[in-house]
Amino acid sequence: MRLADQLYLIAHEERTGRSRVHPRAAGLGLAAGLVGELMLLGRVTMDGGELRVVSREPPGDALAHHVLDLLVAQWQHRDLRTWLAFLAQDAIAKVGERLLRAGAVEAVVRRRFMGPTQTTYLPVNADQRNAAVWAGVRLANLLVEQGGGLAPAEGVLAGLVLATGLTRHVLWDFPLHRPGLANLHTAVEFLPAELRELVEHTQTSVGAVLAAGRR
Repeated sequence: MRLADQLYLIAHEERTGRSRVHPRAAGLGLAAGLVGELMLLGRVTMDGGELRVVSREPPGDALAHHVLDLLVAQWQHRDLRTWLAFLAQDAIAKVGERLLRAGAVEAVVRRRFMGPTQTTYLPVNADQRNAAVWAGVRLANLLVEQGGGLAPAEGVLAGLVLATGLTRHVLWDFPLHRPGLANLHTAVEFLPAELRELVEHTQTSVGAVLAAGRR
């Protein structure tokens, strides 16, 4: 399962589809997940907070292809935090739709009284719910058992969990997960420089939008 897909399942309650963190934090995390997918595929690199396309070869996934096309079309705009803010506007819906196409969730339409309808993507049957729960359980197990030396994909997922405030939803059992809490920061430190920078800028962006909302 792709980086942003795993983060989506961790960030949303499997029985209601509600976000476990502020929706703006979830959106920024998923936006970073989409950028991270392109970085892991070798299509995009980053240095000093600026993104640069290094390969225009279309990814196999339609959503990743779409994000790469946006970066190519707007090549003059390189600031990562600007791109995170832009992609975050519909990242929740876009990743939810991708999970829907993969059969991992169902679209549930709720009609609000005197308001617009709202579509939520959530696992409905037992297999889908088990897969959704496993996304967080698997990451917790990796952090506890493997320490900080995770593969880049798992390491950046752990970093985005930390950046978006989802740590307690992954490492929720303190006695069992205590080693994982210590290893979480180590996992980020061990990331390649560009992926570590992605996590750091995401955490800064999340902190900024949440601070603005409290004013």
